[in-house]
Amino acid sequence: MRLRAFWLMAAGAFVLTGCVSTGEGGREISGKDAARANTQLGVAYMQQGNLALAKEKLERAEKQDPRSFEVHWAMASLSERLNQPAEAERYYQTALRLAPGNSEIANTYAVFLCKSNSVDKALPLFDGVIRDPLYRTPWAAATNAAVCLRADKRGADAVPYLERALGIRPDFVAAVIEMADLQIGLGKPDQAQVTVDRFLSIGRKSPDALLLGVRAAVAQRNCSAADNYARLLRRDFPNTAQARALPQMMDCRP
Repeated sequence: MRLRAFWLMAAGAFVLTGCVSTGEGGREISGKDAARANTQLGVAYMQQGNLALAKEKLERAEKQDPRSFEVHWAMASLSERLNQPAEAERYYQTALRLAPGNSEIANTYAVFLCKSNSVDKALPLFDGVIRDPLYRTPWAAATNAAVCLRADKRGADAVPYLERALGIRPDFVAAVIEMADLQIGLGKPDQAQVTVDRFLSIGRKSPDALLLGVRAAVAQRNCSAADNYARLLRRDFPNTAQARALPQMMDCRP
């Protein structure tokens, strides 16, 4: 059973702060301010699913300030939503050229490259994000890199990234789930059980982690451990899909 892959985008991506007014006495706003306002509107419409209005606002913003990295970053995301990968890549590259030190753009661009099967182009971007001391969530970028490698069937190469993520944030559930599932896939259920137990020992709970504990224990024919994980899953997450999946996973016979 392979867990659904998911991407952890940069924290605060596309959150543009500030508001724009015409100023005192009806003073006209600058092109940059107008572009920023239209970018905010475009991102808001995109988040609401109104892609036509988002496109209109962002195209207007691009004309008002063609050197705004925020405009190009938002246009890259919109192009992804519109299934225009060539346009998305062009906008991502422009955004990074205009803001070369912006790790949030680099992370989202790297995720895009992974989805486009350009793993070897994505990994250096992830590595730069993880090394950035100012980036707020390096553990998420490391987990993204691991998800990217797993999707490319390079599970062994994903392990160091997950170790890095858990070394920074041992309670980061997404990395715990990826690591335990990967270890089971690599034929190392004993290591997967250690990963789950370490997570539980720091007081964290997750139905996915507990189900992975069951899988790891059953793979080792450790029936008592499997029963314990199952008991915790039924007790703490009784109405979840993970709890409902238990009957088909609890065959612990030798």
